[in-house]
Amino acid sequence: MNAAADKTWFGQPRGLTILFLTQMWELFSYYGMRTLLVYYMTKQLLFAQEKASFVYGTYTAMAYLMPILGGTIADRWLGKRNAVVIGGSIMAVGHFLMAFEPLFYAALATIALGNGLFLPSLPSQINDLYAADDPRRGRAYNVYYVGLNVGGFLAPLVCGTLGELYGWHYGFGAAGIGMGLGLAIYLAGRRYLPPEPARVRPVAVLAPDAADERRRVWGLLLGVGIAATVFRGAYEQIGNTLPLWIDTGVDRVWAGITIPMTWFQSLNPLLVIAMTPLLLMVWRRRAEAGHETPPALRMAIGAAIVAVAYLVLAAVAAVAGDARVGWVWLLAFFAILTLGELYILPTGLGLFARLAPPRLGATTVASWFLAIFAGSLLAGVVGTLWSRIGHAAFFLLLAALAVVAALLLWRLDRPIRQLP
Repeated sequence: MNAAADKTWFGQPRGLTILFLTQMWELFSYYGMRTLLVYYMTKQLLFAQEKASFVYGTYTAMAYLMPILGGTIADRWLGKRNAVVIGGSIMAVGHFLMAFEPLFYAALATIALGNGLFLPSLPSQINDLYAADDPRRGRAYNVYYVGLNVGGFLAPLVCGTLGELYGWHYGFGAAGIGMGLGLAIYLAGRRYLPPEPARVRPVAVLAPDAADERRRVWGLLLGVGIAATVFRGAYEQIGNTLPLWIDTGVDRVWAGITIPMTWFQSLNPLLVIAMTPLLLMVWRRRAEAGHETPPALRMAIGAAIVAVAYLVLAAVAAVAGDARVGWVWLLAFFAILTLGELYILPTGLGLFARLAPPRLGATTVASWFLAIFAGSLLAGVVGTLWSRIGHAAFFLLLAALAVVAALLLWRLDRPIRQLP
């Protein structure tokens, strides 16, 4: 930890603010583009729903596959800071390429490539801001998660409104500008960031006990990753098939005004911002009383809560039939889903960072994104069923996926707690 980390903003190292502001604008660009992507494919490019869902799932999957390679490059050669700058620059170019229809697939590939360098290198710097015994470290990822969701909240309102009302390409251009702002903040605040760790070099063969322990850690991380993959197959529908249902199955009229369909995708990040302080307060009090929930069990609870959210949609869709449902039900769904998300997603990222072997921080965090890759690909495949089965049955299937993830995480709780 460097001297700059001793200076605080809001009780946390200043570097944490720089990191989450940087990723806030990166998330603004990512969610801004994601908000428009399915609508753009089905309404502008005239893709069939099955093809649009599969392309969406494949794109998001590749965006989270590339960090495996990017994390290794950052750890071994580029360093985290250079990887963030280079990756962010490539992503900004990709967002601007989205303004040209013939370059659609090239733009998606460019964004995914830049994301590979950017994504694992930024959050893996959080752990280096704190001493090993710093009690703030456990809550840092939730604080960071709030910062990210400010960008996620603004993206549908800005990029979604521009794309839906004025032209899709204006929305994509705004996403590119957001990425540029994130890079500017990162470069301006580099003095507050932790120093670069030594590059990874080939190491001597580990002693048998140490090798066994490392294999055990990676085995448990694999188990958590499989559970996260199943969970993402359900969770990622909020950017895939759920927007299609919002367009055709939800009554969006309020006080005589039709709410833009893209605005509803701001509900999730807005609720993250609102709920996180309350959850952190509850978790802190439980920890002070000696009743802190272990990470894997907390993640299992989150997956179960998300299952309840999809059960609510299944029930509403079954009762409504072919009629549109009131948008208040959508608000209730997002409230329940967001609560579950806060239990599982930042906890999983923090767990991977905590168990990371020395000098392999970016690589290990990239392994968490590998689970998101597989889950996003699964979500794309599951999304192709939207037009083939009833909406109630589809939401019930998503609830079942979340339940499976909860059971897997519950089984992993005791082995993870036994780690030193």
